[in-house]
Amino acid sequence: MLTLATTTPGQPEIFASLQGEGPSMGRPSTFVRLSRCNLACQWCDTAYTWRFTGDNRFHRDALAFERRENQVTMEEAELAQAVADLVPDRLVITGGEPLLQGAALARMLAALDAIRPGMHVEVETNSTVAPHPALDARIDQYNVSPKLAHSGNPADLALLPDRLSAWAAEPRAFFKFVVATRADVDEVMALQQTYAIPGARLFLMPEGRSSDVIRERSGWLADFCSQHGLRFTDRLHIHLWGDTRGT
Repeated sequence: MLTLATTTPGQPEIFASLQGEGPSMGRPSTFVRLSRCNLACQWCDTAYTWRFTGDNRFHRDALAFERRENQVTMEEAELAQAVADLVPDRLVITGGEPLLQGAALARMLAALDAIRPGMHVEVETNSTVAPHPALDARIDQYNVSPKLAHSGNPADLALLPDRLSAWAAEPRAFFKFVVATRADVDEVMALQQTYAIPGARLFLMPEGRSSDVIRERSGWLADFCSQHGLRFTDRLHIHLWGDTRGT
């Protein structure tokens, strides 16, 4: 059994779209958004996956979501069929923090392989959770987004040295750092040096939930990337559809 986020009450957030960020940006992909997260980013654009009524962790919008309206459970085989029925041949598992449900995800992917073998599978993660071994064997790409100080998460929860070292050594892992100010870039560069993260696998992405904010930050951030051998990623889905669920 897997716990998913919803687009509307009772409707799991499973949809076909274009990958909006990172090394696969622009590729047609099926998205599955899981619920629950072990971190609490103050600028999180999917707070409905974790900030339920009674959760007092800080978020700048100060919104609380009713769990019954924003979570739904699905059997692994049912979810696999829903993914197989959509057109894209790439699957992006996002959240929340998907690796919290690693064993169930491994069972879902085994069921998916029986229906539609060969799908390319990406997992988006905040870097703090090790992949379940059975799941890891089936993943083609990890999109790893460690949370910097401006996320509001304490470093002892968000930046775990053993996990960062493991991801840096994993050729399937692409790092994606969310950046709002130049101080954030300084923090990224220190992490790159500490963990020897290859520039070819390190993306900087402007934080923002509107096109105007993203464009405002993109100019200087793209210049920095070009000058330091790093990769830049936009947030394509925000430009196309805005900050909406199911896109």
